[in-house]
Amino acid sequence: MSTINLKKTTTATPEQFVAALTDFGPGRAELFPNSHDEYLQVHAQGNHQADVTEGSGGVWERLHYDWSDGDRVVITTTDSNVWGGRSGYSYTFTRLTTGTTNVDAVVVREGKNLKGRLLGVVLGTIGKHVLVNAFEKTINAIEARNTAAQALSE
Repeated sequence: MSTINLKKTTTATPEQFVAALTDFGPGRAELFPNSHDEYLQVHAQGNHQADVTEGSGGVWERLHYDWSDGDRVVITTTDSNVWGGRSGYSYTFTRLTTGTTNVDAVVVREGKNLKGRLLGVVLGTIGKHVLVNAFEKTINAIEARNTAAQALSE
């Protein structure tokens, strides 16, 4: 099992970040590089939770999203072709007095078969930079989306 911790400060508010995390519309890959439209399927969605299948590159997972706590989003893998066990993600948001937000993301990868175990080892070692790069792209894309939305409203 691999656990990867990612941290970054952003100009996005927790509400803006949660809105992006829970936007399951087309073009999701623009915000989340590992979620391609051809894999995206929303099975159910409520006010503070969703059941969604996402993936890319031959790896998919069905995820339960819970954003009932405004400062935390927990995403649990419920099914996957490679991930099982305690796999999933959590995002914790801390507002700073500077008007920025610290985002702490934890990615847990527990392979349920040989392919998953190998991918988990790679992600936990030499492949961590792939997740770091994806996380940074996500932060930048959310900030750009919010800047564009703000410019349109002015």
